[in-house]
Amino acid sequence: MALIYEKRDGIAYVTLNRPEARNALDPETILDLRDAWTDYRDDKEMRCAILTGTGDKAFCSGADLGKLIPLMTGAKKPESEADKAVVSDPLLVGHALLKDFELYKPVIAAINGHAIAGGMEILYSTDIRIAAKGVKLGLQEVKWAIFPMTGSSVKLPRQLPYARTMELLLTGELMDAEEACDLGFLNRVVPREKVMAEAERVARIIADNGPLAVTALKKAVIQNIGLTIAEGLAKEAEIGGPVFLTKDAQEGPRAFKEKRKPRYQGK
Repeated sequence: MALIYEKRDGIAYVTLNRPEARNALDPETILDLRDAWTDYRDDKEMRCAILTGTGDKAFCSGADLGKLIPLMTGAKKPESEADKAVVSDPLLVGHALLKDFELYKPVIAAINGHAIAGGMEILYSTDIRIAAKGVKLGLQEVKWAIFPMTGSSVKLPRQLPYARTMELLLTGELMDAEEACDLGFLNRVVPREKVMAEAERVARIIADNGPLAVTALKKAVIQNIGLTIAEGLAKEAEIGGPVFLTKDAQEGPRAFKEKRKPRYQGK
């Protein structure tokens, strides 16, 4: 099973499961990721997702250089149904790596090992990132004469300083998790054995919040990027205003006044 997808108590767990290949992305994994993200988006009971990898060496080492990249360059002809799906749908890889997939529910990255190439790129579209000490991150595509096509030239300069972004992109060298945290790309770096526990702690806090307010906030932030202040404020009112008219918005203050835990229904 290339991907393990589980749902427990409002939290979706998306686990890359190819430790023998450093959790590299082959066509089967791409299809499984697409299906997992779609299910998470559409399941009203799911409030937060945690993305991680099996093992302690790699979170994700990017596209499988023997199975996925040759299909994308035309060096290999499709053999399996998964191969054919990847070749026939140019948007499929981007969907799996959240490049431009419309997902306003929160995603936490529990970065248990190195995040390289596509493993780095999927992080751009996660919202909170917790990494293990000793982890390295980066984009090595130029070393193999290919282009990091999952948002690196668009999203990375918005999340890291320009000069550091260009050094990562043009040299293919890796960055330590501690530096990435100092630059604001990661939220925190913790001992390896505490990565998942910390991700679950944060996920539980988010899952207990008002789900409509949470998704509206993420949607507003994403859609406001690039807008003028006036346009952004108008967009914020458009997205945030309806939240005040929900039953959850009535339940939250009521629960606070009654000194009890809110019972949000996403309505």
